[in-house]
This record gives sequence, C-alpha cells and structure tokens, in this order.
Amino acid sequence: MFVRIKHLIDSKRTNRTMVRLRALLRSNEFYLIPLALVIGTLAGAIVTLMAEIAQIAHVVIYGIPIDVRLSSNASVSPWAALIAPALGGLSLGIMEWSRRRMKISNAVDPIEANALRGGNLSMRDSLVVSSQTLISNGCGASVGLEAGYTQIGSGIAALLGKFFNLRRNDMRLMVGCGAAAAIAAAFGAPITGAFYACELIVGVYSVGSAAPILAASLAGALTAQWLGGAPYSLEIPKVSAVGVEQYLALIGLALVTSGVGIAVMRSSPTFERLFAWMPVWLRPVIGGLIVGGFAIVTPQVLAAGHGAMVLDLFHDMTIGLIAVIIALKVTACLVSLASGFRGGLFFASLFVGSLIGKFFAVLLLLISPNFVIDPLVAMLTGMATLGVAIVGGPLTMSFLVLEMTRNVDVTAVVLAGCIVTSICVRFMFGHSFSTWRLHLRGETIRSANDVGWLRNLTVERLMRSDVGKVPSTTTIAAVRREFALGSRPGIVIVNNADEYVGLVLLPDLFSSDLDTIADEIQVIELARLIDIVLIPEMNVKSAMAVFDEAEAEMLAVVDSTDSRKVVGFLTENFARRRYVEEIDKATRGVLGALS
Repeated sequence: MFVRIKHLIDSKRTNRTMVRLRALLRSNEFYLIPLALVIGTLAGAIVTLMAEIAQIAHVVIYGIPIDVRLSSNASVSPWAALIAPALGGLSLGIMEWSRRRMKISNAVDPIEANALRGGNLSMRDSLVVSSQTLISNGCGASVGLEAGYTQIGSGIAALLGKFFNLRRNDMRLMVGCGAAAAIAAAFGAPITGAFYACELIVGVYSVGSAAPILAASLAGALTAQWLGGAPYSLEIPKVSAVGVEQYLALIGLALVTSGVGIAVMRSSPTFERLFAWMPVWLRPVIGGLIVGGFAIVTPQVLAAGHGAMVLDLFHDMTIGLIAVIIALKVTACLVSLASGFRGGLFFASLFVGSLIGKFFAVLLLLISPNFVIDPLVAMLTGMATLGVAIVGGPLTMSFLVLEMTRNVDVTAVVLAGCIVTSICVRFMFGHSFSTWRLHLRGETIRSANDVGWLRNLTVERLMRSDVGKVPSTTTIAAVRREFALGSRPGIVIVNNADEYVGLVLLPDLFSSDLDTIADEIQVIELARLIDIVLIPEMNVKSAMAVFDEAEAEMLAVVDSTDSRKVVGFLTENFARRRYVEEIDKATRGVLGALS
C-alpha cells in the first residue's frame, strides 16, 4: 500500500516537473538552446556512427584499406563492383515493394516537414530512410549519406520537440537544429551546418533561430571531432589571391555550372521513366548493375565521391579524362536515384562541380595560353556553384569554402559565383533538386518556408454552415418575412433538387425599389454569382483570389466540383481577417517574437 502511494506521489511530481519544463521551453527561445545542444550532440554521434558503418562496409565488400575512401582507389574488383550494388539494390527493391503492398505512405523529408507540416517528422520514417541511405552508400551506389544524416538528425529533433509539446515555430526550428548538426558533423564545418539549416531547412534567416541553430551545429561538429569521426573535410593549401581579371572568367564558370545543374535536374524524370516499366523490386538491381559497370571503368563513380575529389584536386588530368568522369558520375547519380537507391546529391554535386571547374581551367588554358586562372580556385568555385545549383544555399556553399580554405579572397569570388548561380537557377528553373523531386510528386513548394499553415487554413475551416436557403420559386416578400435585414449577409437560392442556383445579398433583397413588387417577383430574379462558388478543400489564398475575380462580398460553398449541394458560405471580410492574422503569426515567428 505504502509503495503504491509513493509511486503515485513520484508520478505526480514527475508530471509537474515535465509541465514546468515544457512551459519553460515555450516561454522563451533562450531555453531552447540547451535542447539544441542535446540534439546536436545526438546527431553528431549518430552521423559519426553512420559514417564508420559505411566505411566498414566498403572495406569488407571491396577489400580496400580501412583508411582509404572507396572512390579514390585506382581500381576495384569487377565482381564486387557488379554484385554489391545489385544485391544492395535488391534489398532496397524488396523494401519498396513491401511498402507499396502494405500501402505505407512515402517518408517525409525535413524540407517537406518544415514547409507543409510544421516540423512534424516521423521518427520511424527517419530510421527507415537513414538505413536505406546507409545500404545504398554502403554497397557503392552513387549517392551520398548526407540525406540520411539530415533525416535522422531532424527526426531526433522532431521526436524531442513532440515530447516537450513545442509550438509550431519551435518545432520547425528544432528540425533545423537537427539538420544543422548533421551537416556540421559530416563536414566538420559548424558555420556551414548553421547556414544549411537556415537556407534549406528553416527557409529564413531568423533572429530568434540563430542561437539554437549555431549551438546545435557546434555541438554536432565537436561531438564528431571528439569521437574521432572522419568528416568530409578537405585540406586545402594556401591559395593565391584572385585578380579582378579572373572574376569574369569565374562568373562565366558559374553560368556554366548553372546550366549543368538545371540539366541534371531536368534529366531526373527522364531517367525515372526509363525504369518505370520494370517491377519495383527489380529497378535498383538493374541500376546497381549499371553503376557497377561504370565502376569497372573508374571507381570514382562509387559512393559520394569524397575520396575521388581529394585525389583529383591535386593531380594533373587530361581534359578527356575529366570529361569522361563527369559524364559517368552524373549518369551514375541519376541512375542510382531513378532506380530506387536512397541518398543525396550534396557531396556528389561538390565533386562533379570541382571537376567542371578543373575542366574549365584546362579548356581556358588551351584556348588562351596567356590567360591563366588557378585550377584550384576554379575547382573550388565550380564545387560551390554546382552545389548551389543542385542543392541550393549560396551562403552555405560559400561558408563551406571559407571553412575549408580559411582564405577570404577566394571566398569572395566563390560568393560572387554562388549568387550568380542562385539567381540564374531561380530565374530559369525555380527549384533545387529536393523541391524539384517534390514538384514531380505533385507538390508546389520551392523552399522550406512555412506554407503548411496556409494549406491548413481551408474554406471548410473558415465557412459558416448555418446557411440560409430558399427555393428559387419563393417570392421576395416571403423571403423578407423569413429573414430579417441584418440577420445574415445573404441568402442562397436552391432549386427543387436542393442544388445551388445563385445567391442574393440581404441589402439587395430589402431595396426600397422592390417594395411595390415584392409579392409578384420571385427571388431567383435577383440571383447573382450563379456559376461562382467555393469548395471546402480550397485554401484561404485560393478563396480570396475567387473573391477578387468575382468582386463578391459573400460566396456559397458547395460539396465538391461535381456537386451543387450547398454546405455553407464564406464572407470576404472574414476570410481576409483570418489570412492577415495567420500571416502576422508567421511573421512574428520569423522575427523571434513570442506567439
């Protein structure tokens, strides 16, 4: 008996402590910093573990030395190159076949979660995506682990956010913290991780989000360093200053990488169609065999390409060899993703971009021997600008170069190139690779900016269901007797089948011009907006566009596009007021004010 009483007392104390802790976290963004540090530490540890598992898999499967990256080997066993990606693809194909058979929805990534779901991310889905990414990279498919890193980091953050019952804006911020820590741990670059979160995951540079994101990023990088992880770091020697005359050439390189990035993204649905006719379980097997065939030609197509990038950075290469590796790597990446392997193009885009920069420098030297640009600077510029074109985030890529080189002069020209690339891609294409793939699935988002609240604010939530309806044959006098002036904004007119045929505003109904003929005229004669209605699934922005086009003060809401059955009505004033309230709430979240 006493034990039970003690247990109840302890349980109540624990509940009170949790309630106070949750209230503290919701009261001020300063208290989110300790939570961000926890998230960063956990993300850094898991990223280190995933990287080590992938490297061990490469060692076991391909027989390479433990301290050598897979893509930096001169050659690999042809049998291993063919069998390993095919078997890895078979396991992923069976997993995808099972998912479809059990009708489990697609996993949500951090960008989609923050843009549409207020930071709501499933931990189960995050574990599945991360394990699939690990299988894909571990067997040698031409994808990076960065997608898995950010997915698991953001998943941990979302799980803790749900546990502490955080607000929508705070949940989105915590997801950004998880992604920042993951990238910082992967590259050993905390500033890069922080800007990655701001530009690509949260979608804005927020005053209130700066401290938690930086704290998580630093915690992730330091944890990986303390655990002895092998981040995607590059040791860049002292790079000479860039002259003014070289700026134009490197801006030209930025335009070239913009075109390449757009071409890669445009090509992705074409590659997916090439595999669409195959059984879903067979697609990654065929994709793995294709990648394995490329790896027999050059192992630089395998995995993310970090080892190959380090190898190529300081070695002389013929222009033909550079072109072949670029073509094979890009094709291998697209084949891997289109066939069903999981992973990202973050580091692959950096690798291919560096080769494009090297190709550009060699080509420029052949065209004009008197005009020479530093191949290393060209490689760094190509690396960052193609990263911007495909992944996004001009400041992310610029700070990555800064943290690699510690050279402000080089970073300045890289930043200029990144800005040119960002503007060019946004103007000509409008998507990064992540948002483009969402677009192919039917989504319309172009960034992680929070538009989920807009989609949730539907006509169904805003409308009033106590609609006043009258048959079309009712006289004006009869309607006046049933509905007093000022009792509602308007009346919906229906036919004998109870279907919408128009509406009339009460001020029009009580016009003095109709007093003498009110007993003779049917209300249908005053009907307006006969063909203009709203449906419950419309969001408030779409509804306001209909109000503006119709110049209406009130609109009826019908059951669906195929039905004329009236389920409610919505006024323009109420819709606009709710829209402004939600925008104000979202803006205060961006500025860091308390909601």
